[in-house]
Formats: sequence, C-alpha cells, structure tokens
Amino acid sequence: VAIVDKLPREVVANPKIDGREIALTHHSVKILKKLDVWRHISSQSISEIKEARVLDGSSKYFLNFNHQEIRKENLGYLIPNHVIRENLYKRLRKLSNITLINKAECVSVDVNKQCASIMLSNGKKIKASLIVAADSRFSKVRSKMGISVFSRNFNKDMIVCRMEHEKPHQNIAYEFFRYNQTQASLPYIKNQSSIVTTATKDFSSNLMKMSDKKFNQEMQNSFNNFFGKMKLIGKRYSYPMITTYTKKFASHRFAVVGDAAVGMHPVTAHGFNLGLKGLEILINEIKTAIKNKTDIGLTTVLQNYQSKLHRVAAPIYLATNGIVNLYTSTIFPAKLTRQFILRLVNTVKPVKRAFLSVLE
Repeated sequence: VAIVDKLPREVVANPKIDGREIALTHHSVKILKKLDVWRHISSQSISEIKEARVLDGSSKYFLNFNHQEIRKENLGYLIPNHVIRENLYKRLRKLSNITLINKAECVSVDVNKQCASIMLSNGKKIKASLIVAADSRFSKVRSKMGISVFSRNFNKDMIVCRMEHEKPHQNIAYEFFRYNQTQASLPYIKNQSSIVTTATKDFSSNLMKMSDKKFNQEMQNSFNNFFGKMKLIGKRYSYPMITTYTKKFASHRFAVVGDAAVGMHPVTAHGFNLGLKGLEILINEIKTAIKNKTDIGLTTVLQNYQSKLHRVAAPIYLATNGIVNLYTSTIFPAKLTRQFILRLVNTVKPVKRAFLSVLE
C-alpha cells in the first residue's frame, strides 16, 4: 500500500492544531480500536459527551439526548483532530506493508482494464490495482477522474476555537439555533469547550479580526451568559461552509472516501464518523475480494462499496442539510415548524430512536 501526501513527513507526524474537535460515536471508536489506534490516545486528551441539547431561538425548551437512552456510559467522545491524526501516523509507521510518499501530489491518473497508475509531482509513477482518493471535499484526484459532485455553498463561515468558561458544562453538548447565527459548544476537559459559531461571512470576518478581549465578551453575550465569563484559549480558525456529495463513490479501479466522498455540514458532527464508516465499508469489500481471490479494482467489487455507503450517507447528508435549511430560516412558518419538530422528536420515541441510532 502506498500513501501519497503533499505535506512533509514532519508535518504529518506532528500535525498542527486546527481548532477542530472531533465528536466520535461509539462505532467510530470501535473502528479506531480495530485499527489499533484508540489505545494509544492519551485519556487526558479525551472528554466524554453525556448529553446533547438543542435549543431554538430564545426559547428555553430543548430537545434532549441522554446517554441512558442508548444504554451506554456516554453518547460519544470529544478528541482534538490533531491528536487523532498524530496517533494515526504513529500506527502507520509500524505497518511494514505501507509506504508513505510525502511532499508529492497526483498530477495525472490513468486507468485501464489491467491496472491503474498515477503520475506524481516528483516525477515518480505508481501502478496499482486500486486508487483511493481521500484529498478533501474539493478533491483534485476526483476531478481528474471526471467525477462531479452535488455542492451547496451556504455563503457562511464556521469559526472554531476553544474557550474556558466560568460555569461547568457537565459534559453536555449544546446546539443553539439563533435567528442570525448558529452556535455549538462541545464539552472538553475541565471547564473548557470547543465553541463553533456559524455566521455570515461579514460577521465571521469581524469575529476573526476582534481582539481577544472583545471576542471573549462577544461570545459571552452570544451565549446569553449561559457559561458565565468566557476566555479564549489559543487561536480562532475559520472554515467556509460548503457541503458536497459525490455523484458516484467508485468507478473502475477508483474510489473516493472521507470528505472526498461526502463533505458534511458540521451542525450534526457526523462528518468524521461518516468518513470512518465509509473506510470500514471499503476495507470489508477489499477483504472479501481478496478472500475470494477477486481483483480488488473491479467495478463489481467497488459497486458494493458505493451502494452500501450511499445507503448510509444519503439519509444523513439530506437530513443534515434539511435541518440547516429549516433552522437558519427566519420566516414565521419555519419558526413554528422548528419548535414543533423539537417537541416531536422529544416525545415520539420511534422518531427519537432514529436520531439516537447514529450515535451507537
């Protein structure tokens, strides 16, 4: 197996903090355990999420998801993205059948009946039975294969940072759907939370330019003093809100995984988990093909991956975008519908169970 990465090896080995904290489901943890990664992640970097609450506008009524409803000790875990990446690299180094080719990019892709090949920016050519693109929702390799995507630009930016706050979070994650912006808090260690603010590009730009003191006060006011005094820890990071859904996840000797397959909106925190799920599906299909002595690059093998991932990804992607559309709309019928849906999910057990199932 060859992995091509445009970053230098030292950057891959010691990834920079990017502001993103990953909310992992129990199934994602199982996958990381199978990959022998989970046990190497320091417990001091892991925080439990016991509950999740969703609030609309200025209403104090909230939709509540509790860990007891899925009969587990928690709903999931919160871990900094750079910590996961660092430990994935440590695991990779110990695998003798994997070669990391760093400081190189794919220049061209060629696929035929017998094999596939890629030409790299360093002049090297690699032949393989299967090429897998995992180069972000704006995948260049996917484009070189002529595969297009369904894309949605929300014309907003997401500002992420970590903040310390006066009042305890009690391991509860919050989603506040305001009428001019969306804010989320994900409980981290001690009295710290990952704060995610999604707003118009103009307002996001202002948030990024503010002094730390002014930003602290702005966040405290935005949360209506919910956490008491708030203090920024480290830097702020900004990301554009663009979601993508690849029109096909596979073709002959080629597949896309992770964000290159589905680029999720962060509001439901399913992006990383869906990426791991897709990877698990692809691994299982490859293992089955090898067991049956079948060429892993054949369309029939990859078609199984595509159909299985589509069944998992499409409902989550469409539901997430639907939630974003509804809960960012300011028209009166939408406001009424928002309140109704929160109460519906809270009181109708089969509906709530459907939402909770993705956390198991």
